[in-house]
Amino acid sequence: MTPVETTTLTSASFEELVKEILIRLDEDPAREGLIRTPHRVHRAFEFLTKGYKEDPDTMLKKALFTVSYDEMVIVKDVEMFSLCEHHMLPFFGKVHVAYIPHGKVIGLSKIPRLIEIFSRRLQIQERLTTQIAETIQKAVEPQGVGVVIEARHLCMMMRGVEKQHSAAVTSSMLGCFRDEQETRTEFLSLIRNKSNGL
Repeated sequence: MTPVETTTLTSASFEELVKEILIRLDEDPAREGLIRTPHRVHRAFEFLTKGYKEDPDTMLKKALFTVSYDEMVIVKDVEMFSLCEHHMLPFFGKVHVAYIPHGKVIGLSKIPRLIEIFSRRLQIQERLTTQIAETIQKAVEPQGVGVVIEARHLCMMMRGVEKQHSAAVTSSMLGCFRDEQETRTEFLSLIRNKSNGL
């Protein structure tokens, strides 16, 4: 790419770049169904990547509470949608988070909020898993944190190997969840338990 082409792309608006993609796909951006597509794509990507504009540490600090509770806290089956950074195609699934407090807890609604912040960025599932766990560990300083993500990736389902029913499972275990088999086993057993009526 020449310096002139690079400068042109850098100064082009998001919508102009989407229009260029349509042209390179041999589409007519002036036809009725595509006239507003660059605008819609721009708005969609602003929403799908809004996590870049949010600070997870600041969000969590506003929702910490001092308690004497020291049993496992689990928030499971949190729906997650993200974009794979390799193909910018969606991946989606469920996130399960657990921690054992050490004097402080997080407001329960903030855990799904934290997941949302990190998932609304270009991601890989492995990094998303560790970011959630490490952010909770840093904010709450619990005895330990466990995070498991089960997700389906459209980059595997729609292209490449085209395996429609494949799923990826990743985990991050910190503190007692890493060091104590019993704690880890309890967490994994509880997130697999679907007979709780919820």
